[in-house]
Amino acid sequence: MNFSVNCFNIYDMIRRNATLFAKSTAIVHANEKISFQEYFLLVNSLAASLLDNGVKSGDRVAILAMNSPAYLILYGAASAIGAILVPVNWRLSEDEIAYILEDSGAILLFFDESQKKLAFSLKNTLKYKGKLADLCSSGKGISCLNEEKSLDSAEKEEILSYDKMISSEHKWQGPSICEEYPVFCLIYTAAVAGKPRGAALSHSNIITANLQTSLVMYLDKNDAYLNMLPLFHITGMNLALAVMHMGGRNVIIEKFDAPRALGLVDREKVTLMASFPPILSTLMTHMKDNADQGQGFDIDSLKNVVGIDSPENIEKFTQKTGCRFWVLYGQSETSGFVTLSDSSESPGSAGRPCPVSRLSILDGADRELPLGKSGEIGVRGPVIFKGFWLKDGSCNTKSMQDKNYQGTSEGFSFDQSTIRNGWHHTGDIGHLDQDGYLWFEGRKPEKELIKPGGENVYPAEVESVVMLHPGIENCCVIGVPDPKFGEGVKAVCVRKIDFSVTESELIAFVGERIARYKKPGYVQFVNELPMTNDGIVDRSEVKLLYGSNGE
Repeated sequence: MNFSVNCFNIYDMIRRNATLFAKSTAIVHANEKISFQEYFLLVNSLAASLLDNGVKSGDRVAILAMNSPAYLILYGAASAIGAILVPVNWRLSEDEIAYILEDSGAILLFFDESQKKLAFSLKNTLKYKGKLADLCSSGKGISCLNEEKSLDSAEKEEILSYDKMISSEHKWQGPSICEEYPVFCLIYTAAVAGKPRGAALSHSNIITANLQTSLVMYLDKNDAYLNMLPLFHITGMNLALAVMHMGGRNVIIEKFDAPRALGLVDREKVTLMASFPPILSTLMTHMKDNADQGQGFDIDSLKNVVGIDSPENIEKFTQKTGCRFWVLYGQSETSGFVTLSDSSESPGSAGRPCPVSRLSILDGADRELPLGKSGEIGVRGPVIFKGFWLKDGSCNTKSMQDKNYQGTSEGFSFDQSTIRNGWHHTGDIGHLDQDGYLWFEGRKPEKELIKPGGENVYPAEVESVVMLHPGIENCCVIGVPDPKFGEGVKAVCVRKIDFSVTESELIAFVGERIARYKKPGYVQFVNELPMTNDGIVDRSEVKLLYGSNGE
């Protein structure tokens, strides 16, 4: 495989920063601080170890873990050798994770203490046939495998040790491996048909997204980002790398925990964090409770919050803290944000386009609509993904007929069916006002999406699991208002005759088969569902009739 170094990738950024910000802190985790120079050396060690263990350019390397320094080190190591990173959402069910590993063709899976049982189960049931790498001992020197009884000694020996990998005497010395548009990662997204799809993002996509985020928010080496948004999430990745690119610090917390988050903002003088429901409301509750007890946190350092929430919550938080809240619009397919603005400029909007992202509102024939007119949100520019990963480099028939695929010099193919006439079709409906602010109005009917707490849930993927229950004749899943997560998942179901399944039984049944955040929080049984003339469930009518949460 021929490679060119006439580009700038994630590893190049890390190598550059090792010189520009050598002694400055790059990563803070618990009581550990890692400088940019130390980070670079750890990346080199892991890169060399990956090569020693048979990982080559183009191979997929997955990680199933909470946020940690190891996650960011793997970002760099994979980039250095041209491997493709597959960050896996640990909230998914075992079968969903198995599907992602199989679809991506991952040959190595890193796992941490919180995910070890799942990793062993995937391996023991042959749902995953690649190698495993143990992050459990990271920073502690004691492997979580020592007392693991489900594995024999030979099986334990086959599992790679992250601690040993980063202690390798063999240091990566080569140039960054790069083509004009190499794939950096596959971010698996919810899919209309119920199976997740891997959005293939290039180094160019990610670097461009990071730089435009930094430019809009004026990020610099003095910034400290509270890294609590999952690093498998495109927003978590975008902000972590944007701050790192500018020479700032990543202050890592494994997952959101209000007291710890506030404590870290205080202790580490955090300047930036991300928020999706219910983070803001939870933080405000804890701030009030602690203030009432005379144990307030000093969070004056916090200058910027990026995310999504109700205008009311945003106003309360900004008034209470004095920080700016940046609203956004974006997708995994757009490498993160394509709009980003201070919420106070146009409350309720999703912000204005970023510097190198062009947005337009399109009609059904891909014609650009005038300001104020509603249509599908189209995006173009260097942040648009390469397409959806096609397993084994194959192309589905429809994509080939429509020429919506691309064979690359890397030997991979991608489904580009969302990209037409130069525009990525988001499947979202909205309009642009006279000042260029985007107003999000919802999903196209055929691509309806539910967003509990910022996650993506397609009704079809939940409906397919609900219909597995022997007592369900028909169902329709819709989004309803939820006081905690902004939007909740509701299943409106028709029972089969002579079955007496209850709401709690159905919720438990579904929860055992898909990610917890996807299972219905609300269930309503009805005698029949409204149907269209074509004999399919009329989702719009279901929402009209049953679109409340029942509270």
